Amino acid sequence: MSGGYDLNLFTSPPDSNFLCSVCHGVLKKPVRLPCSHIFCKKCILRWLARQKTCPCCRKEVKRKKMVRVNKLRKTIGHLEVKCKNAEAGCSVTCPLAHRKGHQNSCPFELMACPNEGCMVQIPRGTLVAHLQHCQHGTQQHCALDCGADLGPTEPGPHNCHCELREAWGQRQDRSQTLVLCLLQHVRKVHRTTNLICWQLAQLGNFLENDALLLGAQQEDAPAQQEDAPAQQEDAPAQQEDAEAAPEGSIGTEVWGVQDQSTL
Repeated sequence: MSGGYDLNLFTSPPDSNFLCSVCHGVLKKPVRLPCSHIFCKKCILRWLARQKTCPCCRKEVKRKKMVRVNKLRKTIGHLEVKCKNAEAGCSVTCPLAHRKGHQNSCPFELMACPNEGCMVQIPRGTLVAHLQHCQHGTQQHCALDCGADLGPTEPGPHNCHCELREAWGQRQDRSQTLVLCLLQHVRKVHRTTNLICWQLAQLGNFLENDALLLGAQQEDAPAQQEDAPAQQEDAPAQQEDAEAAPEGSIGTEVWGVQDQSTL
């Protein structure tokens, strides 16, 4: 089996520099040897499995010294090619790099009937019509591979795109609801945090005022202690005055009585 691309695949003959010297096809995954010759990766590996020399110059080659030529690979990928199903009627041409993408949607690509027991292979474009009349199985799979099982008598066409769109819309609604609930909780936490910060600030002010008051009381305590001995020294004198005060008042009363008798 050739390791390169078939020449008939291309819309116009490729340049000779794009050809592999082993398979004579267009280079597929090109690699360069130390001697500068370029081959398909698959072709040169098969060649080196039999002999350890370059197919062109016969110089000795080591597999570890092979280098991928990515720039050349991209250049070949831009060459225009025909569809794989050109003989079946497909007239589409596309770059080589996009060939597989076209085959996945080509209406002329042969596909096996998904119904169990049916061995028919039909083009993708006629698969839906075949499924409507297929006698194998009571259920059919969606031709677009959405995973749905369809009954043979199911009314109306199966529109899986609408079903997927509806499911996606419901999921989006649930996501929006969850986001709104989350925002409400965040706002509530924010308000609670602000309240706690305000209360902590009030408590800090209270503690600061209390500390100032306590400091002032501690400063007044030594002065009160200094005044206490002086008050204790004055106490005996006050007691003597108190004892002397009644005697003087008695003398005053006696003199007052004498004055009245004289009169």
